[in-house]
Amino acid sequence: MLDVLVVGGGYVGLSVAVAIKQAAPHLSVEVVEAAPEDAWKKDPRASAIISAATKMLDVFGLWERIEPDAQPINRMIVTDSKTSDPVRPVFLTFDGSVEDGRPFAHMIPNVSMVAALRDACAARGIAIRHGLKATGFRDTGPSAELTLSDGSTIMSRLVVACDGVRSKLRDLAGIRTVTWQYGQSGIVTTVEHERRHEGVAEEHFLPAGPFAILPLTGNRSSLVWTERTEDADRLVASDDLLFEAELERRFGHKLGTIRATTDRRAFPLGLTLARAFVAPRLALAGDAAHGIHPISGQGLNLGFKDVAALAETVVDADRLGLDIGSISVLERYQTWRRFDTFRMGVTTDVLNRLFSNDVTPIRVLRDFGLGLVDRVPALKSYFIREAAGTATANAPRLLAGQAI
Repeated sequence: MLDVLVVGGGYVGLSVAVAIKQAAPHLSVEVVEAAPEDAWKKDPRASAIISAATKMLDVFGLWERIEPDAQPINRMIVTDSKTSDPVRPVFLTFDGSVEDGRPFAHMIPNVSMVAALRDACAARGIAIRHGLKATGFRDTGPSAELTLSDGSTIMSRLVVACDGVRSKLRDLAGIRTVTWQYGQSGIVTTVEHERRHEGVAEEHFLPAGPFAILPLTGNRSSLVWTERTEDADRLVASDDLLFEAELERRFGHKLGTIRATTDRRAFPLGLTLARAFVAPRLALAGDAAHGIHPISGQGLNLGFKDVAALAETVVDADRLGLDIGSISVLERYQTWRRFDTFRMGVTTDVLNRLFSNDVTPIRVLRDFGLGLVDRVPALKSYFIREAAGTATANAPRLLAGQAI
């Protein structure tokens, strides 16, 4: 029987496994992943990793390896305009440094992060089994019984669901969600440009939704381009000439000639919040617990906060001789994470509804608010520390750069 079984081999699932095993080497930990073994190598996306998360990766001994592929975000610019406007006024800017000049966030290719975490699993003896989905879940009392798509079963004292926003394991456990769709999709691609971006990230609020330009190493940027779903599907299916013409209208010419260099994909956007984060022998983490709009760039970082809180909860309970899968232990994790997650879900929902429209009175109100924040240093400092994950007084130890 295992001590911990993680279902889902993305960066959140792998991080949970590494965090628990590093702090408690005597616990047996395994990961099962639905995708084939090399599928992660084809992921073209990059993610914004906040300062607190880089501290956790440093505790894992991985940040030194990942950092050469990481682009610091040195400055953030926020604009609000129509797509056809010839000039986009800047309403808000953030300098990107916190805590002795440390950038509040980095952009990291997903493949670089996953490769490092997979190697960390191998170094710690954490087996990863591929091509397997959860088809059954049962609490037997002293353990959970997980049935897999190949017909096999695994017994574990604790199962951690990291299998995405449409989590099968969450459904099998009978945990309900609050869910709605925005009628928007996020187009994701990478572009090359002539001029250097100088580590500047930009978020342009346009009537259809935010258009985010996120700097990568070299003369490259990652795009998260929000459109109504029918328009996004049309753009993704269009020929290169039409796609790049529409891209240029939104991107502008400040960085010279631009060219999309990776396949473009569109992902439907919605809000999904689990009504409970735990059940007997089960904990949800990452998108299985919460799927939010990318308007704030906090989706992955909410998952890393889950990792740090869950690992600390499990390891502390183990050191006290408690049952790591009992509901009384897991409720500490739920209490730690649920309010912050719901707060962020509500915040992103309100921001998306406020900025994804072209209603003149609302535009005037929101632009006044952006300008007010820009002129009040204390507010700007608070928001940048919140974005960096350094504003929380009771943050898990891993997010403060401390071993559990």
